[in-house]
Amino acid sequence: MKVNTRKRKKARKGLREIYASEELAARMFHILTTGKKGLDSFLLELGTMMAEALMDMEREERSGPEYVPRHAGVYKWAYQPGSIYCGDQKIPVRHPRLRGPEGEIPLATYETLKKPGAFSEELLDKVLRGISERRYGETVVNTARAFGVSPSSVSRRIIEVTTQKLKGFKERDLSDLAIVALFIDTIHRAGEAFLVALGLDESGHKHALGFWQGATENHEICEELLIDLERRGLLLSRKILFVTDGGKGIIKTLKDRYGSKLIHQRCSIHKDRNIQRHLAKKYRREAHRRFTVALEQNAYNDARKMLLDLEKWLRNINESAADSLKEALEEILTLHRLKVPALLRKTLTSTNPIENMFSRVRDCEGNLKRYRGSAMSQRWLASILLHCEQGFHRIKGYAALAGLIASIDKEQEDQVSAAA
Repeated sequence: MKVNTRKRKKARKGLREIYASEELAARMFHILTTGKKGLDSFLLELGTMMAEALMDMEREERSGPEYVPRHAGVYKWAYQPGSIYCGDQKIPVRHPRLRGPEGEIPLATYETLKKPGAFSEELLDKVLRGISERRYGETVVNTARAFGVSPSSVSRRIIEVTTQKLKGFKERDLSDLAIVALFIDTIHRAGEAFLVALGLDESGHKHALGFWQGATENHEICEELLIDLERRGLLLSRKILFVTDGGKGIIKTLKDRYGSKLIHQRCSIHKDRNIQRHLAKKYRREAHRRFTVALEQNAYNDARKMLLDLEKWLRNINESAADSLKEALEEILTLHRLKVPALLRKTLTSTNPIENMFSRVRDCEGNLKRYRGSAMSQRWLASILLHCEQGFHRIKGYAALAGLIASIDKEQEDQVSAAA
């Protein structure tokens, strides 16, 4: 007989021993009629029974059986009402007590089961997935038995766990990360600007590195963000590819730091949209087509020639649109100049990786009606960024990152030689 078959038979036998056959049949009928809610209620009851059995077993082990004490002065001392966390619910249990010469002896099982830490983590995960604090009490199983889940209780738990998340996020050591590319962009929340950094390591994995809060996206805020990353051990250098949307404050900070040796990729999607906003509607489709076809070229010279042709075409329509393209032309073609393959270039040519993370932030914050100060805003942002990290996937084309690193090194060496 297969092992899993024996296990199933043993489990069925155990259920029949716990419940009489008629009662078990009634339970099964209740589950069939009520669906998952009935099953969850049944599992919660089994979990309660299991927890109480574990506590009794520990007390028996430490005190010895009835009338045969294992240690002098250690004996059982009745029961008292208590509570534990089963899954993400706080439930009442009969707590067995143990006495010793110096008074109450705590049971390790009970102390572990009543810790709310795991509950808070699971609750935060549910809230981030879209369950509001006010509705949480309606979603828990067996609400009549699950006490301590009022909105105020849930809010306290959320504050505790998000405070821990913020502290861990702000103090996280970054010295072990070897960053190849750094995406920097701003998300606006509750009238405040949060400048966020997303890093891409040498193996193709993304990391939410940090954020800095300010009234607007400006040079000072960006400098503070970079200083904070360096304080926590991140090595920032001219050999990192910086990807931005063209914000003047960010670009000023990077150019002040790295000057002409800056490896900077302007977001092609933002530039495309910016050009189209200058144009009348009848020209936008053609401008988009020409811009897209130019960036699809693999060779730097081919892409540059097509963008220059686009600039000439724009001059006859709108001088401002042509100027917008010209001022960022070389920075749009940074990846072409570094000979990055098309698959990897598709990821690094825009700020989409960090924009996708911002989209997740907005989804998770959908149930928040208002922020009660900067502390709450930062707690939630840190918690959501860490939540986003759990769902990050390795980027497509990561195998070509080694080639990108080599190209950046060669370009830096050529610049040094030319300066000499």
